[in-house]
Amino acid sequence: MKKLVLMLAAASMAASVSAQTVAESKAFDNVYVGINGGVATKTTGHKWLSDLDPNAGIRIGRYFTPVFGLAIEGNAYFSNKPWTSTGTVVRATNASLLGTVNLSNLFGGYKGEPRTFEVSALYGLGWMHVFTSNKAFKDATADNRNRMTSKAALDFAFNFGSEKQFQFYVEPSINFAFLGQSKNKELVATGNALNPVALADHQEYGYKAASQAGQPAYNINNSFVQLNAGLVYKFKNSNGTHNFTIVTPRDQAEIDALNAQINELRNRKPEVITKEVVKEVPSVKVKEFTVSDLVFVTFAQGKSVLTKEAKAALNNVKEGVHVQVVGTASPEGSKELNDRLSQARADVVANYLKGRGVIVDEATGKGVQGVTSNRLAVVYVK
Repeated sequence: MKKLVLMLAAASMAASVSAQTVAESKAFDNVYVGINGGVATKTTGHKWLSDLDPNAGIRIGRYFTPVFGLAIEGNAYFSNKPWTSTGTVVRATNASLLGTVNLSNLFGGYKGEPRTFEVSALYGLGWMHVFTSNKAFKDATADNRNRMTSKAALDFAFNFGSEKQFQFYVEPSINFAFLGQSKNKELVATGNALNPVALADHQEYGYKAASQAGQPAYNINNSFVQLNAGLVYKFKNSNGTHNFTIVTPRDQAEIDALNAQINELRNRKPEVITKEVVKEVPSVKVKEFTVSDLVFVTFAQGKSVLTKEAKAALNNVKEGVHVQVVGTASPEGSKELNDRLSQARADVVANYLKGRGVIVDEATGKGVQGVTSNRLAVVYVK
């Protein structure tokens, strides 16, 4: 049993984290898809609650780091308020390329899994097309039914699911149509010699204007505010998780010391433990456990899910043998959490081995062992 404790301590040190680093992602890791819907209305010039336009959309994106990402979003708008009717069910569509910044991770750091509640900022550019079946409207708006747009938003998100693979968010945003004028006034000729110019409203630019008068510019009068809610699913990554994971940078001196410990144990001559029950009963040999009798299974921080590598290691345990499983946890969380997590790790290993015909005598969670991170389970083959 002393060797088991020693090997457990050595393996725990080998799995320790001296500094947290996000694991490298493959090309299609950290990809998500979502749907959203809500209402929109022009920012100025009318009553908001009486002129709400319903919309629905889809968003596909990828997180490149726990802080930064990109998303493509498309929305369809189904009402004409407060504008003139275009005669179609879908008045307009808007497609945008959005940059995303997770403000919670930017300022609070990433701890190995998403927070339950997060706040993200989004900004991007897009392209809007206005549909119509009205010939007069089509002719009158021939030059401005396609327009560049800009969106700025905040996402207030709630992550949920067994691995926080789902996200529900509420998103207020403001969307600008680049229609040309940055101001509502312009200098015009009056024809009066005493007062040749005067300040006047743009002839084709009121708050309901749809003209391309001049160069693209932000103007609050050519914008609409939007309040949407959405549901997101984060696809499973190549390592079996749905979110970024933390890897364990190693100190080379620590690695060398651990290798020396393991080599010393491997080369140590097995001891034989005997116990005399009574004088008439012959001594009984108790099997000695060596390094080769131990299988180490590591886990991601806060997780109790077996990776492909872990399953490959467990597949080396032969059918019909007896084993003891010990699970441990790293010291970041509370004692209650770590006790529960270490037991979950022991149980998931035990259940996997049972499914392969291995006889599990005991599966125990030991909580935190030592002061370093030891997110693992040790299989003690008898």
